[in-house]
Amino acid sequence: MTDKARPVTTRDLSIMKAEGQRIVALTCYDSLFAGLLDSAGVDILLVGDSVNQVLAGRDSTLSATLDQMVYHGASVRRGSQRALVVVDMPFLSYQISVEEAIRNAGRVLQETGAEAVKLEGGQPMLATVRALVERGIPVMGHLGLTPQSIHTLSGYRVQGRDDESAARLLTDAQALEQAGAFSLVLELVPTAVATHISESLTIPTIGIGAGAGCDGQVLVLHDMLGLNPGFSPKFLKRYAQVADTVRDAVRQFAEEVRTGDYPGPEHGFD
Repeated sequence: MTDKARPVTTRDLSIMKAEGQRIVALTCYDSLFAGLLDSAGVDILLVGDSVNQVLAGRDSTLSATLDQMVYHGASVRRGSQRALVVVDMPFLSYQISVEEAIRNAGRVLQETGAEAVKLEGGQPMLATVRALVERGIPVMGHLGLTPQSIHTLSGYRVQGRDDESAARLLTDAQALEQAGAFSLVLELVPTAVATHISESLTIPTIGIGAGAGCDGQVLVLHDMLGLNPGFSPKFLKRYAQVADTVRDAVRQFAEEVRTGDYPGPEHGFD
């Protein structure tokens, strides 16, 4: 087990994989939740560009900006003491050129205090991953369903269901490891394919909709808490129904305000 008294490092994740310890990751976008998740023992806080959908109400991650990710990344880092904080690089912040990727990823680490960045893609991103790692910027890869390529993939669909695409995922995963990525997210990949990839790598895999054969699991925090009741993919397990709790609490508050029961004498000042 990792030492709960000190911050989690990328090396710790490799040790956890080697020792068969499962890695716990959740998305996080603010300081308050970061402190709660950190104290509960989460290993990785992923500041996902999913914030663009979850909090900003957008239809996809594509319009997330670098400023947006820096703001939320810094917020999460301020609330966390132990977990490894990884910030998503948003669309077009790293695809245009290696030089621009270095500049933008460096800014993320400088201005947020996070320990790593995450970017999507396989073969086309190898030179970028290698260049970032050579300059001291740890990189988490992301394969399978890559939300920034949603139009190319024709929607949110499971990837790697045929032999050719499964083989391509394995090749990309191995290439990312060789390029220096310290970990890899596998999203919406058949269980058998994700298991085979995980067993073929020395770096840990973090699955979301990729079965139990990955070295760790990640979910979007608001989904697993039941704050987004309209979203019900097959892979999601809700561990709470917080949306119901919020609605009930607000209804009670509204009722007490309207009846004059709140605030009471005990809530005022002499």
